[in-house]
Amino acid sequence: LEVFSKDASLMDMNSFSPMMPTSPLSMINQIKFEDEPDLKDLFITVDEPESHVTTIETFITYRIITKTSRGEFDSSEFEVRRRYQDFLWLKGKLEEAHPTLIIPELSSHKKQGPGLLSRMGQTVRAVASSMRGVKNRPEEFMEMNNFIELFSQKINLIDKISQRIYKEEREYFDEMKEYGPIHILWSASEEDLVDTLKDVASCIDRCCKATEKRMSGLSEALLPVVHEYVLYSEMLMGVMKRRDQIQAELDSKVEALTYKKADTDLLPEEIGKLEDKVECANNALKADWERWKQNMQNDIKLAFTDMAEENIHYYEQCLATWESFLTSQTNLHLEEASEDKP
Repeated sequence: LEVFSKDASLMDMNSFSPMMPTSPLSMINQIKFEDEPDLKDLFITVDEPESHVTTIETFITYRIITKTSRGEFDSSEFEVRRRYQDFLWLKGKLEEAHPTLIIPELSSHKKQGPGLLSRMGQTVRAVASSMRGVKNRPEEFMEMNNFIELFSQKINLIDKISQRIYKEEREYFDEMKEYGPIHILWSASEEDLVDTLKDVASCIDRCCKATEKRMSGLSEALLPVVHEYVLYSEMLMGVMKRRDQIQAELDSKVEALTYKKADTDLLPEEIGKLEDKVECANNALKADWERWKQNMQNDIKLAFTDMAEENIHYYEQCLATWESFLTSQTNLHLEEASEDKP
């Protein structure tokens, strides 16, 4: 992923678009970095995954397009293809150099869609924010930790419930598919109910298709987003532990200096370096934290509203189907009643 300028300094990257749905399972998703007021000259797109099969190995590559209006570059657009393993390498390097950045969780055993891979670029922007020199305030991280613990509990519960709903919906769908043909077979032995039974079968078939569409919306829109943030919650706990380790290292040195448990000539210099390390780590986390929370809120809200719209459309479609059936049967009874009159 091209995130370095010619002089190897980190480029600022634009924030992730809050209106663009992302799915770690989607292989056709395309994500672009949207403008911010102070960043309007760098755009990165990750898309077009391709599978490559050779006699030795099988692997997936993604197209990465970088567009810029900065004058120091030879070209305003650069395109390259990178393997999935390159994203894993980049993630490892970012975690090694900046242990408190919020980086999407990637699995070496499960290929991710370009949408999730694109998010890795956002973490680079937090590197610059970490140099602003904001004074360390530990109480902020206590609040973060409490938020993460509560968020982890809630998102894991939502993930389990969503998976159970999908499983039950699948069982309901499978049984409904068998329900319609039964009415067709039944109509063959009921001469007076042929039309009615066939109409019921037709209604069931239309409801079955509507159910299948709703299941597709659940599996493509809600489930991937919820599971993605389950992974995020686990990763955030790791980030907080790394921050605490850096802080603990500083505290131990300060304690050693206070009680003269080590060479006091070297400790002040070590403490100074650790203080800078802690401050940079804290500032990187705080800058990335606000971006992550905003993206999380937008993603979850969009997933739930999309699912709500899917449900509304589903129930409206089923209601219209059965209302039409009832109307046709009522009209049929009225016609039969009028024919029976002398």
